Amino acid sequence: MKSMADFSRPGSLYGAIDLGARKQTLEAQARREAAGPQAASSASIIDVTEETFTTDVIDRSMTVPVVLDLWSPRAPGSAQLSPVLEKVVGDLGGRVVLAKINVDGSPQIAQALRVQAVPTVLAIFQGQAVTGFQQVLPEQEVSRWLDELLAAVEQFYQANPGARPPEAGEQEAPAGPPADPDLVAAEQAIDNGDLDAAAEAYERLLARAPGNEDAKMGLAGVNLMRRTAEADPAEVQRRAQDPADLDAQLLAADLEMLSGSVDEAFNRVIAVVKRTSGDDRDRARRHLLGLFDTLPAEDPSLAKARRALASALF
Repeated sequence: MKSMADFSRPGSLYGAIDLGARKQTLEAQARREAAGPQAASSASIIDVTEETFTTDVIDRSMTVPVVLDLWSPRAPGSAQLSPVLEKVVGDLGGRVVLAKINVDGSPQIAQALRVQAVPTVLAIFQGQAVTGFQQVLPEQEVSRWLDELLAAVEQFYQANPGARPPEAGEQEAPAGPPADPDLVAAEQAIDNGDLDAAAEAYERLLARAPGNEDAKMGLAGVNLMRRTAEADPAEVQRRAQDPADLDAQLLAADLEMLSGSVDEAFNRVIAVVKRTSGDDRDRARRHLLGLFDTLPAEDPSLAKARRALASALF
């Protein structure tokens, strides 16, 4: 399996997928609120403390891989990554356990595991940390990482058949509605780095279903990636020090969106709208609306930014 150092942040595809994770964050929160306290006691997703670490992590890892989500309420990245981990692990039907550890409340665990930043994710199997990563990853990357973890676990059991638990067996995840073929095609194109093909697939779906939010967000995210594909962040930052450089201001906002600094990106473009007029103002307004499309309609940042835009325009 890859080591922690091998899992560097993905390249240009990271941003749009990461923006999509904001939708998953909101959906996961809604699911937890609807399910009530029982949601936290799911067999495959547990909260772990220093008192329960040995039983819930070390002992359990002897029969099933345990993924540690070392998080903190002070870390914005934790709010992005934790719902993604919950979703992906939940879809595995018990083949992996997700152990959530608040490092602020369990500092001894963080110290013992040499956690230097949050969020940190570690996989524990047979009582040992075997792989992990230290940054926010999009759902596709988390799924790929877990697939590699499960493949390595299976290789271990094939080499050590006596260690396989007698009752171990894969449980199928509940079948959901079939995915739209154009959505599938778009995701595959993104995985292959073909942004043009991804855009075409999203456009086909929008032609059939203009209100499809996944396609709208996907297309906006792909366009965002295409605009920034050749950008040099250091050069953009240097140019953006000039408030009159409209191209630099809009590109800087794009890069802020990709880095997850959504409110900063919105505020930057709204400031441009305030100090410009005519075609420049209209261009900035349209650019901001395109950034709005990268987020789900219920994202709280949208309502605030729309009010600020209206105030800037009128």
